[in-house]
Parts: sequence; C-alpha cells; structure tokens
Amino acid sequence: MSDLVTARLVLHPMTVGDAERVVAGEPDGEARWAPGYPADGDVFAARRFLDACADTGDPRPFGNYEIRRREDGRAIGGVGFHGPMDENGSVTIGYGLVPSARGKGYASEALRELLLFARAHGATRVKGDADHDNTASQHVMTAAGMRPAGEDERVRYFEITWTDPTTT
Repeated sequence: MSDLVTARLVLHPMTVGDAERVVAGEPDGEARWAPGYPADGDVFAARRFLDACADTGDPRPFGNYEIRRREDGRAIGGVGFHGPMDENGSVTIGYGLVPSARGKGYASEALRELLLFARAHGATRVKGDADHDNTASQHVMTAAGMRPAGEDERVRYFEITWTDPTTT
C-alpha cells in the first residue's frame, strides 16, 4: 500500500515491523520519531493492529497509519481504523498526536485524508468518539466534517455518512 500524502503530512500504512517497533519503543535506523512518540495511544493501536494481523491477517486498507510531517519525516502520531469495514459499510476511527504537534491542524488534516480514503474504499459511514472533556478532539472531528451523533456518560459520538461512497 502506498502512503497517503496531504499538504503537510504523510500517512504511512503501518506494517507488522513498524507496529513491533512502536510497541517496543525502539525505532529502527530509518525511523524518525518526534519527542514523545510513540504515546500510549500509539502503542495501544499498534498492539491492536498486531493482534488483528495474528487473528485474521493484515486489515489493510483499514489498518493503522503513522502520521509523519513532510518537512522532516518525523512521526508525530497515528491515525487509523479500529477494524475492517462492517457489513453495513461502517468503520470506526481513532487518532492522536504527540503534545508538541497539537494545535497546528495536523489531526484535522490527517483525519480529512483518512475520511476521503475510507469513502474511496467503499465506506458509507465513519464513526469516532471523544471524552466529554476532550474538546480539542471533538473540534478535530467537526473540522474534518464529522457531526455529533449522540453521547453517553463517558463520551460524545461523531460520524459522517455518505449515500454514494464512490463520489469524493
């Protein structure tokens, strides 16, 4: 699979080797990590990816992506899918950035690209959620085109739906 490229970012499809390095917290000679990468969320997502690969095979294209800045190639976070598309065309997303990369619009930029990618690959609905007090993440999803879709005692839910998944 090829990298997804935006104006300022490269979304690099995670491989098993990438995920193993993230879990171990040890970059290889080519990996360039920003300070604070990988964060706990990146490690959790990498473990989930490795479990999926072991259980059902590589989930790509609905896997994990390392978010890298184009200007210096440094990994600053991750974005990806919590699993393959379901029978109704729905996928769930998650994302996170190291603290030094927050507040610059990178998360919204990465999420917009992932939404376009999901739509181009047949998804008709993308879901996400954020804790009630995580207004920054709620803003990211809204800025990327997702809309509030309910809440419970812990989180607010967001989603975007399309009636024609092949039209971007």
